[in-house]
Amino acid sequence: MITWQVLTHGPLARADERLSDSLVHRGDATQFLADLGNVTVAVPVLAVVAAYAAWRARATGGDHWWRRPAAAALLMAAVPLWVVPLKELIARSGPAIMGPGTGFYPSGHTATASMAYGGAVLLLLPRLRGALARRALVVLALVVNLGVGFGLVRQGYHWPFDVVASWCVCALLLSTPWLRVGRPAG
Repeated sequence: MITWQVLTHGPLARADERLSDSLVHRGDATQFLADLGNVTVAVPVLAVVAAYAAWRARATGGDHWWRRPAAAALLMAAVPLWVVPLKELIARSGPAIMGPGTGFYPSGHTATASMAYGGAVLLLLPRLRGALARRALVVLALVVNLGVGFGLVRQGYHWPFDVVASWCVCALLLSTPWLRVGRPAG
């Protein structure tokens, strides 16, 4: 529905643009939040967590210790394979502060952050013993991803729908069976 609204410049897309106009304010601390969606920040976080998860799974004697970290890495690598064609196909212009140009929908920074931090959480959850620790990790990832999205909108880099669309796709991808959360063997 979001993509349809953006393509047809429907009433929800127009409301999205009005909301964004009221939120944009450069120069505050939200640049830091937006930067958390950069490839140079998010991907190394996933790489470190994937290496740790693989090391721990192999140390506990799992036969397929490499599968979940490899699935997380492949899903991260797939981000530009679906984001770039959609940006080209939809060719949505950005907020006025960004100047002329297209390719803002969906948000690649949001997708990068969602896949990296979401994938890291899914890799770490089986290693955490307490329900409180597991909940805290999930909440932390959600807060970081919400912060990235807010930072991107607040800085004027994206419309809110650009961010929400990436969250929707990433939620589907992160629910793949290869990343199912379970207790490690041993």
